[in-house]
Amino acid sequence: MRRLLPAILLMLLPTAGEALAHGGGLNAQGCHTNRKTGDYHCHGKTSSSSATPAPRPQRATTNTLPPAPQVRAFRNCSEARAAGAAPVRRGDPGYGPHLDRDNDGIGCE
Repeated sequence: MRRLLPAILLMLLPTAGEALAHGGGLNAQGCHTNRKTGDYHCHGKTSSSSATPAPRPQRATTNTLPPAPQVRAFRNCSEARAAGAAPVRRGDPGYGPHLDRDNDGIGCE
């Protein structure tokens, strides 16, 4: 038995790399997406013509909208009036505290 054990281990050694390469998660074609790099690749002895890659799953994102454009405040009330935005209310695009002298939330009044 002691002499048989090394022979068995030598026979299993060539297949150990294939068995230990992954913890699972392969699809029916033996393919998967690498979580670290995002690339899609296949393992095993499938021909490239018969194995069709599965569609890559879309990653869920918390913010699906593009970032809102940054709107700067008008430099002065003349600029706000020329743009047709006066009076400018707090929270409106173009509002700035420097336009609201009495701090009532309405600039260029």
